[in-house]
Order: sequence, then structure tokens, then C-alpha cells
Amino acid sequence: MALHEIDLSVKKGEFAAIIGASGSGKSTLLHILGSVDKPTSGRVMIDGIDLSELNQTQAAIFRRRKVGLIYQFYNLIPTLTIQKNILMPLILDKKKPNKEYFEKIVHSLGISEKLSALPNQLSGGQQQRAAIARSLIYHPALLLADEPTGNLDQKNSKEIIDMLKLSNRNLEQTILLITHDEKVALEAKRIITIEDGRIIRDEQRR
Repeated sequence: MALHEIDLSVKKGEFAAIIGASGSGKSTLLHILGSVDKPTSGRVMIDGIDLSELNQTQAAIFRRRKVGLIYQFYNLIPTLTIQKNILMPLILDKKKPNKEYFEKIVHSLGISEKLSALPNQLSGGQQQRAAIARSLIYHPALLLADEPTGNLDQKNSKEIIDMLKLSNRNLEQTILLITHDEKVALEAKRIITIEDGRIIRDEQRR
């Protein structure tokens, strides 16, 4: 799905949801914002960086350091502990974690006692929490959550949305939640509706 005349600005610390039916252009927008795909025209600025000017290697580094990605499927490495999965973006850059920030994340997400476990020893909800922790470890400029509750039951879905709201509030994390579920979208402070590659509605919520 091609995007047409998308003009979107998200403030630092904002929690917004992008909602639309399958095929509306949500995934294309996600891939462009996540520096996976390049727009054929226009500019995409995140944290003062123009994504359209990055080469493939630069885009991969930008994605790792500046964009937190949470998917419907957790994408945890099965042979690594939860702690190593969370720290993987830093390990790839050979950087030491900020111990205080790491402990704040895992405590907030309720997985501080699961760090030595392997992914298959955790429930679906706990694995998604670990995926959220991994996405937050670099304190990214933008957190993109793509249908993060699509693989979970109602109870775990609510918990994950609550975790995202907590990250937004306590860590001042900027979040864009992509979903087709109106109930999930209503948890955000702003709802952007996309249809046929265009933004047709953009509303603030209290």
C-alpha cells in the first residue's frame, strides 16, 4: 500500500495510536518510520535525523539505537537468557548498560525475577514484556509497537497496554502504537486514522 500526502508530526513524550483496516497503509508507514523502507518522496525526520539520507548500514544502526520496535511476535532469541535478550542492542554495539536504568525497566515491567530464564520458560505476556524491555534499553527516540497485543489473550493484552502507558509516563517514552483494534487505540492520548494510504482523522483524547 502506497502512502499519499502523509503529513504527521509526533511530539516528544506523546503516546499516539495509528489505526486502520488491513491494507490501509499502516505497515508501510511503520516500515518507513522504522527506517526499514525509504520513502520515494518527502522527508522523514526523527530526533533531528533525515532518514531518507541514510544508507543501508546507517539505517540499521539508527534503527537499533533510535527506534524501539515491538511486534506481535516477540522475536526473542531462544538460546539466550531474558537478560541477554534485553541487552542485545547494547551487546551488538559493545556498550555497557546503565545498571540503574536497566533495573528500572525490568522492575517496572515486572520481570526482574525472570532475567536468568530462557524465553520458552516464560508465558506469552512475560515474553512480550521482555520484548518491550529490549526495545526500551537504548531509551529510543521513538517506540513503534506493531499490533503488540495481537498474539495475546484479553488479560495479557491489557497488561501489555498498561506497560506501554507506564513507559510513556515514567520514562517519558514517545510511543506510536499501530493497531486495527479500536479498543486498543482508545488507550492512547491521540488517535490517527489511516485509510487508503491517507490520514483521514487525527484527534486528541483527554
